[in-house]
Amino acid sequence: MACENCKFREHYHKKPKSALGRFWRWHINFCPGWKAYFKSLPSDEQAKLREKYNFTK
Repeated sequence: MACENCKFREHYHKKPKSALGRFWRWHINFCPGWKAYFKSLPSDEQAKLREKYNFTK
């Protein structure tokens, strides 16, 4: 899935406080692709991502 290899996500990991990093983090709150990707993961992976990105949806 594209979200797993997203260049914006990679940029977030390198520079989370940059404009592009902050945009990516904001974007995952409503992105249908991210939500589908997230739901496709096992629950333990979902929990890791929830904590890593402070993602509550």
